[in-house]
Amino acid sequence: MADKMTVSYQKKPCYDIIFTNGFDDLRDVFSADETYRNRRVCIVTDSNVEPLYAQNVKEAISPSVKECQIFVFPAGEENKNLNNVQKLYAFLIEHKFDRKDLLIALGGGVTGDLTGFAAATYLRGIDFIQIPTTLLSQVDSSVGGKTGVDFDSYKNMVGAFYMPKLVYMNLDTLQTLEGRQFYSGFAEAMKSALIKDSKFYEWQITNMYEICERDPETLKQLVMRSCDIKRNVVEKDPTEKGDRALLNLGHTIGHAIEKASDFKMLHGECVALGCVAAAYISWKKDMISMEEYYEIRDMFVPFNLPISADGLDVDRIVALTKSDKKMNAGQIRFVLLEKIGKAVLNDTVTEEEMKAAIEELNFKEED
Repeated sequence: MADKMTVSYQKKPCYDIIFTNGFDDLRDVFSADETYRNRRVCIVTDSNVEPLYAQNVKEAISPSVKECQIFVFPAGEENKNLNNVQKLYAFLIEHKFDRKDLLIALGGGVTGDLTGFAAATYLRGIDFIQIPTTLLSQVDSSVGGKTGVDFDSYKNMVGAFYMPKLVYMNLDTLQTLEGRQFYSGFAEAMKSALIKDSKFYEWQITNMYEICERDPETLKQLVMRSCDIKRNVVEKDPTEKGDRALLNLGHTIGHAIEKASDFKMLHGECVALGCVAAAYISWKKDMISMEEYYEIRDMFVPFNLPISADGLDVDRIVALTKSDKKMNAGQIRFVLLEKIGKAVLNDTVTEEEMKAAIEELNFKEED
């Protein structure tokens, strides 16, 4: 039986998150709800996910919809750009999609972000559904209505806040994920615990083995609790005017490292490094203890996430942070930790403090 969580906006229900196994419940959703019946649907997916799940989704919804097309773009962060959005626009125009039709984002965070942005801007807005298939997209990017694409390799510089009609999570898809992708997603779950829930952080440590072994019930709890944390944050601040920015823990330096690596490092790997850097700055500002810093740093290791990297260009990474969209009147807005489970916004981080934190991440023999 599926579990359900509702995300509200201005205290009114906005969309549901369904947690289930398989695509049978998707068939039921489409057949039972007039919102979806007799519409033209375009499944947007990438070249990795298309052979795995596109036909399953098409078969589940086809009895209820007027038409179902599939648009495939090349997999990879480097393809989350305006060029592929334009190709999607052209595909929709050629197939005569109008405002009454529907897009489905089937895949990871790249697919969800790109499809959501296209949905927000095609004909000034067309409905879309998120079907996230990676751990990263299930615990984080599919929830909250942030959409966008990279511009000239700068992360998510072009985007919109645009809510999906539904988020449908088939937790079985986590079993097919390549190992590096799986652990990359875990970084966002750890981030959620660090910013808002020390008990969830402890639960992750206690259930370390089950998470790494991909025990289905444990993964369900991991995904649902991560989504609940994000839901509570975005309901209070849907367009990131205040507390929603706390969800960016690890992302300022993380995004800069991601770009500096030419996206050879995965997003979650860079978030892990960014979280270590943020914890280091928090320690040096006497916000957390040295013991807490080392505990946070070392907790990424059992989940196959990096706590150091070889040959980080400190000056370039600092320069890249200044192109981050989280700048506030020329000052980088950092998310730091007062303790495990409590993050705060901070506008006082200096360039020297950033350099010291990035230097701490540079690989040393003892690492």
